[in-house]
Amino acid sequence: MHHERSLGELFSELGREVGDLVRAEIALARVELTDRATRLGRNAGMLVAGGLIAYAGFLVLLGAIVLGLGLILPLWLSALIVAVVVLAVGGVLVQRGLADLKRANLAPVRTIERLRQDLRWAKERAA
Repeated sequence: MHHERSLGELFSELGREVGDLVRAEIALARVELTDRATRLGRNAGMLVAGGLIAYAGFLVLLGAIVLGLGLILPLWLSALIVAVVVLAVGGVLVQRGLADLKRANLAPVRTIERLRQDLRWAKERAA
């Protein structure tokens, strides 16, 4: 005996399947965002530690440059020259970093694509 499902049963099943699909996509987005946040946090910690150590070495190097120039020029002038050069380089790096941050894409790309595919599937299924 062949059982024909009613239109109501078909829509009910479609609703359940779409609900399951949405829940699965939300879980995928959560996993993807958690993974990215974990990697970003770990990398940020390493950047901070490395940056602090490099900064200490950089300060010593700048002091040596000032003292070296102080053999040729007055100390105040050598300190001023070094400060202006360091500030200029720092300004360029800050501008570059800000531009890169503005272009960064933190959206869950795979999840968005999957949602688009799921939407197409649901439309085809409903038709």
